[in-house]
Amino acid sequence: MSFAFGIGIGTQNNQGEWLEVFYQQPVITPDNGLIEVAQNVLDYQGGNQAVSVTPDQLKALSDGLRQLGQMEQSALAGKAAESRRPVVVTLLDTDDTASSTPEVYLKLHLISSRQARPHELKLDGIFGLLPNLAWTSEGAIDLNELPERQLKARLEGRTLEVKSVDKFPQMTDYVVPKGVRIADTARVRLGAYVGEGTTVMHEGFINFNAGTEGTSMIEGRISAGVMIGQGSDLGGGCSTMGTLSGGGNIIISVGENCLIGANAGLGIPLGDRCKVEAGLYITAGTKVALLDDNNELVEVIKARDLANKPDLLFRRNSQTGAVECKTNKSAIELNEELHANN
Repeated sequence: MSFAFGIGIGTQNNQGEWLEVFYQQPVITPDNGLIEVAQNVLDYQGGNQAVSVTPDQLKALSDGLRQLGQMEQSALAGKAAESRRPVVVTLLDTDDTASSTPEVYLKLHLISSRQARPHELKLDGIFGLLPNLAWTSEGAIDLNELPERQLKARLEGRTLEVKSVDKFPQMTDYVVPKGVRIADTARVRLGAYVGEGTTVMHEGFINFNAGTEGTSMIEGRISAGVMIGQGSDLGGGCSTMGTLSGGGNIIISVGENCLIGANAGLGIPLGDRCKVEAGLYITAGTKVALLDDNNELVEVIKARDLANKPDLLFRRNSQTGAVECKTNKSAIELNEELHANN
């Protein structure tokens, strides 16, 4: 069984290089019959390929898919046959390292459309395949071609708005998941996984290969690779440390029903029902004073030893400045669990 399939409408630069691709109906683990039709029409011999297709090929693909009963894909192929933009059919036999821009965009679409979760797809090496582009009011433009396009717009009495210069576009230009609120769509990148019920406020940010499980309030930063559990709240200006920003191989996550206070930060995986005091940044090496139910010191440990433990409250002592941790279980019981396998 093949891994993924997509009919994409994209943008190329003047050299015919792919800049970006829009897949309206990407499919993960496509039906074998769909792949057989593609093999017959496109002379696809297997493997991972992004095939530039002609209108005649798309019409033949549409006919074959309709006979197979793949009505949505058939309709899409038929509409794509009339596209003024270049069209690509991307077929991925396996989830191997991507070798082309259309392959990367297909994988990012699969995550944002909730067909695959962060960390489930192989995304290594994608930065070299994503060109840095001007994302404008007229779509993606090669940076070398931008001055000419700006001049052309001015001569025609228009202003070409450059919204960003980046490798990643905003998600909502490609995918709008069901049941979400996003106050500033520019702050959610394509490849983000935004669970149903999530609200992303104006200062919230979600990177690619990261996101939320479900009903969550996001007013802080979700860095690449970080997943936020159901019912959790990231306060204004808070931050989670991603693997691209110094987190090493530690995969940061936030459990269910957690609260990370405003301007706080997290560099360890957090278990369920945890709280981090506003303004407190915890890294893996942060020394933490573990307190018992009577606020007596049990032991000073590194924050990494508390990774994924539930029911923790991290705070800073207002008199000494020491980072402290309390739990609704006794700290002594927690301490015994930490050292059980030493």
